[in-house]
Amino acid sequence: MVLFLFLLLLAMVLGIIGAVAHGLLYLLIIAIALFVADLTYAGLRLRRGSGRHAVR
Repeated sequence: MVLFLFLLLLAMVLGIIGAVAHGLLYLLIIAIALFVADLTYAGLRLRRGSGRHAVR
């Protein structure tokens, strides 16, 4: 969960810098790619975690 939030925060910061600063459009593109990777990571974690649980 910490990794998910850190990557989300990093994507937001890079996106804001890339959108505001002139000539740093590549940071916006990196932020979008990082955001998509973060959503994929979270989706895989949720899918894997919702499986059958061990019964004690």
